[in-house]
Amino acid sequence: MSRGIIGLVQLAATLVLAIPVALLGLQFLTRGELLAGAAFLAIAAGMVLVEEYLVTPRDVPGMVAERVVGRVAKRPEESDRET
Repeated sequence: MSRGIIGLVQLAATLVLAIPVALLGLQFLTRGELLAGAAFLAIAAGMVLVEEYLVTPRDVPGMVAERVVGRVAKRPEESDRET
């Protein structure tokens, strides 16, 4: 999946918040507290997955525009090109 500049900034912001949570989970795991460690790791993974796959109302116009442009401005087929 290609990602624009804004998408990269959003992912970076999510990782800034998710990495400390994941490190906390790893710290709990190394101390032997498996339940808390696994919970924090799951929360960190969930934060990244929600950012990646959750569609928000702000995303819908962009998705619609991509589909419309893809249908209207199709790439020419190999047989349609003049050589």
